[in-house]
Amino acid sequence: MRTKIRWSSLGMLAAALAFIAIGVLNGEYQEVLGKAVRICLECIGIG
Repeated sequence: MRTKIRWSSLGMLAAALAFIAIGVLNGEYQEVLGKAVRICLECIGIG
């Protein structure tokens, strides 16, 4: 039973890393950063 848990955990980790890599390669981090900056500026009251 323990090996099944490890294989499924490794599979989930591999899938997560793959999705992170795809997002970085597509430039999604720029969109997330831009939204975070806009939200932060709105909270401060500058934007």
